[in-house]
Amino acid sequence: MEPTSDFDPARLARSLLRRSRQGALATLMPGTGDPYCSLVNLASHPDGSPILLISRLALHTKNILADGRVSLMLDERAEGDPLEGARVMLAGRAEEVTEAERELVRRRYLGAQPSAEVFVDFKDFSFFVIRPSGAHLVAGFGRIVDLKPGQFLTDLGGATPLLEAEAGAVAHMNEDHREAMNLYATRLLGADGADWICTGCDPDGMDMQAGRNALRLDFPERVTDGTGLRKMLVRLAGEARAKG
Repeated sequence: MEPTSDFDPARLARSLLRRSRQGALATLMPGTGDPYCSLVNLASHPDGSPILLISRLALHTKNILADGRVSLMLDERAEGDPLEGARVMLAGRAEEVTEAERELVRRRYLGAQPSAEVFVDFKDFSFFVIRPSGAHLVAGFGRIVDLKPGQFLTDLGGATPLLEAEAGAVAHMNEDHREAMNLYATRLLGADGADWICTGCDPDGMDMQAGRNALRLDFPERVTDGTGLRKMLVRLAGEARAKG
């Protein structure tokens, strides 16, 4: 089925990836290959790939260690009939995070899932990132489309300076610019006023959260370093104030 002309499937898929905090994870049972589905909490890698923190005692982790092929269903959690909301199914492989990437992944996961602080360092828990091979997006009649990773993941090429500056930028926004965070949420994204915080920045945008509610603030242009990020956030704060 072809999407309608006013539909931007890549943007919607990216938004669902960034805003989702839970999903249905399907893994394969060793030996039989039978599907096994479980509910998992998640966060997003700077490129948008889902991050999982799972215990090696859990059946889904044992399945992944035997066969990394997985699928993950994410949805908007729309009110009313859930089938009327958008959802995306990712297919790919779950890979355990390397030691070199653990600090970044740990920080991003705890930003999105602060309650995990109490068990994140337990020896049986490990971080995994789902490396997507494709996605199937369903957003209503005439809005069903298959996507390739390059269409919904964020290109991190040339963005190493931004990734290095991200932790400091997130802390700075949350410590000194909570008013701006609320302006982004209410005046640029149409959300209700709340204690909005920043949970992550990447070349394409910023992730925000208040309790279990998450928002995605897309940047009008790509940023690749800390200076570019600061200028973009100042610009967007000005645009938000102008809407008052």
